Amino acid sequence: MIYLDPSEYEAHGLPATTPEAWVTAASALVDAHCRRPTLAVAEYTERLRLAAGRGAVRLSYLPLATVAPATTPIVAARGRYALPRRGEGVPGGELAADVALAFSLPGSWTALDVAALDVAPDSGEITLPANPLGLAFNEVEITYHAGLSEVPEAVKCACAQIVRNAQATPALTVRAGTLDQMHLEYFADTLIDASVRAWLAPYVAQKLE
Repeated sequence: MIYLDPSEYEAHGLPATTPEAWVTAASALVDAHCRRPTLAVAEYTERLRLAAGRGAVRLSYLPLATVAPATTPIVAARGRYALPRRGEGVPGGELAADVALAFSLPGSWTALDVAALDVAPDSGEITLPANPLGLAFNEVEITYHAGLSEVPEAVKCACAQIVRNAQATPALTVRAGTLDQMHLEYFADTLIDASVRAWLAPYVAQKLE
């Protein structure tokens, strides 16, 4: 995705004659810095482990986005049951363990009703519904939509700043129709300065898969 339209160049401190290749390369560096394929709305699938006693997980890509006609950003979800341990205060106690073993639940995947998930779009926290017998999941797999429907001003400013930094770097000040991405990656520490990192901070994925 290109984060700055030619009609916006001058408003963001770039000459109107700036080659589009500069902005295309800068947009690619934005994606790489944010550790995601695009900041636009896209579908992601994550498999996440739950800590013992926890019924919530936090997704990596924000903000979560609801794509019409859906009413939730979650597309699909499933969980894998852990083996209940006797005497550890699990609701149902030994009964929960006996039921889980009788139906071969430990290690099996169970589809979850996405409407029953408590979703916090801004933080990406997903709270799972409680099991009546107290059986817990130790892993979940969630498919969801996340991204920006419109490019915010902070991202446009970051893209323009990367272009200015590139134009101010002697080794990159060249006239060409295209720019080699590997060449730009070599200069990433120089091109993505403190202001760019601050603008993009809300959109950086929290972990790499």
